[in-house]
Amino acid sequence: MSQEPRFGRMIPAMVTPFDENRELDVDKVQALAARLVDGGSDSLIINGTTGESPTVFYPQKIELFRAVVEAVGDRVPVIANVGDNCTADTVDFAREVAELGVDGFMCVVPYYNKPPQEGIYQHFRTIANAVELPIILYNIPGRCVVNMEAETTLRLARECANVVAVKEASGKLDQVKAIVEGAPEGFAVYSGDDAATFDIMRLGGAGVISTIGNVAPARMKEIVDLCAAGDWEAAAAANEALMPLMKGLFETSNPILVKEALKLLGFPVGGVRLPLVDATPAQSERLAAIMREVGVLDA
Repeated sequence: MSQEPRFGRMIPAMVTPFDENRELDVDKVQALAARLVDGGSDSLIINGTTGESPTVFYPQKIELFRAVVEAVGDRVPVIANVGDNCTADTVDFAREVAELGVDGFMCVVPYYNKPPQEGIYQHFRTIANAVELPIILYNIPGRCVVNMEAETTLRLARECANVVAVKEASGKLDQVKAIVEGAPEGFAVYSGDDAATFDIMRLGGAGVISTIGNVAPARMKEIVDLCAAGDWEAAAAANEALMPLMKGLFETSNPILVKEALKLLGFPVGGVRLPLVDATPAQSERLAAIMREVGVLDA
């Protein structure tokens, strides 16, 4: 790995703290951002899937981005998830968010519309041409129904100077390999799934946009740093030790159990908004057992 990626290697997709009325808790947002940076995060993604982007409405997204920039913007890059399934809306919103002092954008493959590859390409190209900030593409077919193929990602990487990375959550390692091998210098491929990070970094990936990074940032940082150093044996051991929790956090829809895990750690960030529902007592008990097993929660 020739160079440090511009946004670093361990990037939590931060959860969005709510108060007891499920309203945005700005003080807790700022405290959590600081906690994650103190834990070793290289950058923060704000209001991604783990940040409940579908249910944090646009004025609240602005408030959220502003709060994080104010709290940690001088310490790490703050990346705002602005992606939508309407290209024109994404462009308008990205331009508005750029004024807040964020350092980059994440944009998801358009969900629900099911665009063909050419539509995906045109969508991202239009956004890239409309803004100056760097963009991380986000490919997650499990949520978007369509997979952005390697050729589409590479076309964007080559043709749009500000398309600088992709968060790959397709689960297709052959696709990830094709992107890593075909990408221009400086284009970063991030794992979009904690459990796949080791395998993706072995293929030349840059790191992870992480869910578990909310709960155990230092532990996830250790794994990506060992991978980046080429210390595969130690990385494999660290990865295996944390794997039960990487998988355990996804036993129900994300981020239900991430928020529950933070509560168990004594750093409550509120519940989730409907149509998600908070963890059941049984789910919480099982999660606590896994957290103790991997050494994230004191026995």
